[in-house]
Amino acid sequence: MPLNASEIRVAGTGRVLIAPPNTPAPANFTTDWAAPWVDLGYTSTDGAKFTKKDKLDPIDTWQTVAAIRYVYSDRDLSVKFVLLQVNADTLPFFFGGGAVTSGAAGLSYEIAAAPQVTEKALGIEFKDGPSITHRFVIPRGVVTETDETTLTRTIAIKLGVTFTALTPINTRSEPLAVWTMNQTSPTVAAAAVQAASVGSGE
Repeated sequence: MPLNASEIRVAGTGRVLIAPPNTPAPANFTTDWAAPWVDLGYTSTDGAKFTKKDKLDPIDTWQTVAAIRYVYSDRDLSVKFVLLQVNADTLPFFFGGGAVTSGAAGLSYEIAAAPQVTEKALGIEFKDGPSITHRFVIPRGVVTETDETTLTRTIAIKLGVTFTALTPINTRSEPLAVWTMNQTSPTVAAAAVQAASVGSGE
């Protein structure tokens, strides 16, 4: 692969969105995220941190000292971010369900005594300059960990969340997650053109 400085990315600004599980992402980059996708608002300057942990188990044999092969036994794909807005969308996402009521007296959120696992779809979008956009979507996942939250006079309340992808319902046709971008790599584009010309017999 040739050196290509135009493929170096900096996630200048971004956002985090949630929706009911398996909600489709926008069909293209000219379409914005529409309902039922909900933007969770401001996040900390740490942005979003991706973690991919694969566990490989060795297969040992009597005849060899080193493993003869490895097989995947576990895959963990998660995203960590810190929400800064406190509202009817972020509180249930952080605490895990519960009842939200809103009226003339204001908003009330009841944290459930017996929480249930609440599945969501997660979308992360970031922009590098005015013309480059990337989107990362987990169609089905859950909040698996939350950070300690501090209430103090000098800093904003922070709702730190770790969101982990779940195996899709149909593993044969559905991905664990999807990363898309609005600009194609020159090498990929060239390969696509070459494949098309071979297919047409030119």
